[in-house]
Amino acid sequence: MLFDRLKRFSIVLDCPELASPPVFSSGESVAGRVVLELSGEARLGSLHIHAEGCAKVHWTESRSAGSSTAYTQSYGDQVDFLNHRETLLAPPDNGDVTVLQAGRHEFPFTFQLPGTLATSFEGKHGSVRYWVKAKLHRPWSSVKRAKKEFTVIEPIDINTPALLTPQAGAKEKLARAWYCNRGQVSVSAKIDRKGYTPGEVIPIFAEIDNCTNRSIVPKAAIIQTQTFIARGNKKQKKCVVASIVGDSIIAGTREVWHGRALKIPPVGPSILQCRIIHVEYALKVCVDIPGTSKLLLELPLVIGTIPLHPFGSRTSSISSQYSLNVDWLQLGISEHPEAPPAYSSVVSGDATMENLSPPSPNECPALLEGPFFAYIQEFRFRPPPLYSEVDPNPPSDNSIRPRCMTC
Repeated sequence: MLFDRLKRFSIVLDCPELASPPVFSSGESVAGRVVLELSGEARLGSLHIHAEGCAKVHWTESRSAGSSTAYTQSYGDQVDFLNHRETLLAPPDNGDVTVLQAGRHEFPFTFQLPGTLATSFEGKHGSVRYWVKAKLHRPWSSVKRAKKEFTVIEPIDINTPALLTPQAGAKEKLARAWYCNRGQVSVSAKIDRKGYTPGEVIPIFAEIDNCTNRSIVPKAAIIQTQTFIARGNKKQKKCVVASIVGDSIIAGTREVWHGRALKIPPVGPSILQCRIIHVEYALKVCVDIPGTSKLLLELPLVIGTIPLHPFGSRTSSISSQYSLNVDWLQLGISEHPEAPPAYSSVVSGDATMENLSPPSPNECPALLEGPFFAYIQEFRFRPPPLYSEVDPNPPSDNSIRPRCMTC
């Protein structure tokens, strides 16, 4: 039989790096080949490939129709992105079969991806997958199948005005315990832009005021929200992908974060264009308040695939590309600046008299001779006038306008 002689039946996709998995983007061409290795002569009927890509969601919820009646409600939906069929080996027109000799045989294929796709994704209640299937037919034998999955990443460029806009917010909360007012907690936070890529560091600038009589602990985290939609119903799943914990803030004090660094781990990009699956990110600044609920401040994020250009926008700060500590800026300006030095301590009397004397023609070139240079030398290093000096040109009495008594 054929399958006793078939040593290998697989699909190989062409990619720049052989060690890495095949990754493509929308609009690109996918090229590959179906490989057959036979140990002896074999008779074949036909060989077909089918490239598919779709997003699927499915989940169940328990419902109750009464005290003794319960049932399970199922939700599901599907969106197709890719559907390509191609015949690589067709049977002859006379209805006969194709005979292949022993050895290795390759059947190349190529197809183009559509212009709009969703990024590959695997979630708890849904997924976005792409694959190529091959079917080998032979008369009077079962069909031999092979499957090869590939990854699609929809490009998201963060060098756009919408994703380079700084994000900021503020919130406050009144801490209560057993109907007693324990004071107010307020938080304000800012990040330099909305779009980031995995591996970047988000500098967080925040101020947390603790006006309560207890200590509080600030935290910051990157939250991923997966939303699955089917028949008008939604199912969400949230998870923390990265977090940091600040120092405890004692009662009646303030904590300031000067670009606290939070690194983005390797995560999938945002999915915003799929009808049934959304993947969104947010930066949450949280304050744990003893005896009451947490204070949460959320700033939206978009995880892209094209990193920030070094000279992409003026609004992008250096702190988004490097870990910058700005504490040294507070040491540059003193609260009580020193008075300027006296004029006599800077220029001595001897130096003043020497500089007031005009230079000799041998000391200066001819280009510096003239009335303009003499004017500069005349007023060079001359001490400023005192406030006690009398104005040599006082205004005349006629120039003073009499004041109207009715004004």
